[in-house]
Amino acid sequence: MKIAIMGYGTIGSGVAAVVEENRESISRKVGEPLEVKYVLDLREFPGDPIQEKIVHDVDVIMNDPEVAIVVETMGGVEPARTFVKKALSAGKSVATSNKELVAKCGTELLDLAKENQVSFLFEASVGGGIPIIRPLNQCLTADEIMEITGILNGTTNYMLTKMDKEGMTFDAVLKEAQEKGYAEKNPSADIDGFDACRKIAILSSLAYGSQVDYEDIYTEGITKITDTDFKYANKMGTSIKLFGTSRRVGEQFYAMVAPVMIDSSHPLYAVNDVFNGIMVEGNMVDKLMFYGRGAGSLPTASAVVADVIEEAKNLHTTLLTSWSTKKLALADMGTYSRKFFVRMAGKRSEKAAQAEAAFGKVTYIELEGLDEFAFVTPEMKESDYMEKAAKLCGVLQMIRMDM
Repeated sequence: MKIAIMGYGTIGSGVAAVVEENRESISRKVGEPLEVKYVLDLREFPGDPIQEKIVHDVDVIMNDPEVAIVVETMGGVEPARTFVKKALSAGKSVATSNKELVAKCGTELLDLAKENQVSFLFEASVGGGIPIIRPLNQCLTADEIMEITGILNGTTNYMLTKMDKEGMTFDAVLKEAQEKGYAEKNPSADIDGFDACRKIAILSSLAYGSQVDYEDIYTEGITKITDTDFKYANKMGTSIKLFGTSRRVGEQFYAMVAPVMIDSSHPLYAVNDVFNGIMVEGNMVDKLMFYGRGAGSLPTASAVVADVIEEAKNLHTTLLTSWSTKKLALADMGTYSRKFFVRMAGKRSEKAAQAEAAFGKVTYIELEGLDEFAFVTPEMKESDYMEKAAKLCGVLQMIRMDM
């Protein structure tokens, strides 16, 4: 069984390594040996055994009838979309780790795969090595999914863990994350929440069977979270995580990405460092937890190769995915109710009356040595909070609560 890899970066090289390292067990599962015939990349790799398989023209892969499966690990939307469409149209199944591609073009590529009796699989696009796409698509189809909440980005989770456990400032921990290779030189996709947004869009589309556009999801990153926020959180016995969440409430669907304060009773409370965790709640199965390394060369490559094996065992078959082109309308986030953690400048003795006039009975938290105080509001709609907070003078911070 011949495959080709498009993109020999972190994930692509990991795919080649997994295929080589686990050659015997993969062969048993597929029923025949699996071999990488081509690797598409603009670069040369002198001294690397892969060099003899390097090609620079995608049509070499597309025109070779021996290549049954193409792995796309290039990243980005273009030229990945064009190349994947070529592969599917040529009767080749595709496995990808590309979250941007899947979030933007998933339904289009799934439909094209179906037209050509091949498969388009993307387990590795969310959660790296954590199996989550296949469970949603196969194991949980008897359930109505009520909620998916995940720590979906290892970089931001690493940063927040360091701020929580070691008291580091945002700027210091970002610099450390970049030095360790967890954050890119331009870290916006991670720290502004865009990476988590694309992933929750994919999970929501699968869970609810209709297209959820990531552009429609309210997205807030971690750039405003400070070490002072964690001092309050520690006093309260809580922590702060960046959540990607989608919920079904009656016939309405909500989705958002934002920092959230949680306590130790939450299933995701203990998910720290670069690890990811995803909680899925079904109306029959209740809460399920998926946990593991959400990124990295080999964990992600493992998920890609698992898709390749599945496609190899089901050649000329479309492994269906319940993801309709019909767009799912998301409810206004302003109508969702929760509690809010709020920090205000000034002394409690001078400002408490303002806070209570706006929000009613609140729970106060104070730290020594600071010219500020904090409180937790009663549960209210987001729109009501925004309206009331706009009338206050000196609001320093607001963090949503999930507890």
